[in-house]
Amino acid sequence: MKYLGTAQFKHEQPAKVGVLLTNLGTPEAPTKPALKTYLKQFLSDPRIVEAPRWLWWLILNGVILNIRPGRSAKAYAGVWTEKGSPLLIHTQAQQQKVAEKLKAEFADNIVVEYAMRYGQPSVSNAIDKLLKQGVRQLLVLPLYPQYSATTTASTFDAIAQDFTQRRWLPDFRFISHYHDNSEYIQALADKIRAHWQTHEKADKLVFSYHGIPKRYLDNGDPYHCECYKTSRLVAENLGLDKTDYITTFQSRFGREEWLKPYTDHTLKAFPKQGIKSVQVVCPGFSSDCIETIEEIGEENRDYFIEAGGERFEYIEALNSDDQHIDMLVNLIKSNLVNWSAYQLDTDLSAELAKAQGADD
Repeated sequence: MKYLGTAQFKHEQPAKVGVLLTNLGTPEAPTKPALKTYLKQFLSDPRIVEAPRWLWWLILNGVILNIRPGRSAKAYAGVWTEKGSPLLIHTQAQQQKVAEKLKAEFADNIVVEYAMRYGQPSVSNAIDKLLKQGVRQLLVLPLYPQYSATTTASTFDAIAQDFTQRRWLPDFRFISHYHDNSEYIQALADKIRAHWQTHEKADKLVFSYHGIPKRYLDNGDPYHCECYKTSRLVAENLGLDKTDYITTFQSRFGREEWLKPYTDHTLKAFPKQGIKSVQVVCPGFSSDCIETIEEIGEENRDYFIEAGGERFEYIEALNSDDQHIDMLVNLIKSNLVNWSAYQLDTDLSAELAKAQGADD
């Protein structure tokens, strides 16, 4: 086996710390061929669909990939922009702003890249870029606040698979979740408050998270619990009563039972319960994407209005808001303790403090 290395590697190259931000992914275009390529990679991941491989291969290649790409392409076309998909645009902005913040504090000692678990830029390509820049200590931050084997663990799988092919592995740290991080909770609460400043509060605030099959919860996945904790902490920050908000789950796939209550069923039932205005926020999405813009902002809005609802508002994700970027930077810094670039800055600060003390 030939392990990946760097031709004419310079051993005197200064070692750097690398930060890799990862997100789910996006097709390269809102077309049926692009969606077929993307969905095949996504739905072939055993973390996404836990089923006998031979059976799932037949279902995926014989049925799903002949039907779903065309439907999904129409949905993506509705949210696509001149610069590409919203998820890609927001993730790029997050990477750029995080890099600028860290560079201002650590100069060129820290390098920041981003990758998509499915699609481009791939995890392997991003790791290549980091290692070629001299990265010998790598911190990975999947942009999933709540841990799930379907998202966070799948990202780890991709990195581990890449590492099996590398000649020289970097020191490695991995942030698995930040669902109850105080700055993350504050950013969400402030985002909702800002919305309330220009819009009246609705009858109900809905926290909608991406769903997973219930059997994953039964087998020990903590995602369900972490989603509920995020909702509770944000609600407490906002001073809400338990009757003022609800946690729901969207984006079901297949026939088996998924986490409940379902977002669409909940919204359809609200008007009959006298709830005529709702505001929906999606704390599990660090960036707006097809699931928030199209599925929540359009499809589920229609369900609510058609059922007799009068006012529906989607509150945008944190995206590249300054408060979100500051939270991500602080989360990264807290995980860099005792690593060279972070320690270099800390040591210099300590020496400066000593020098200033000697002058006094």
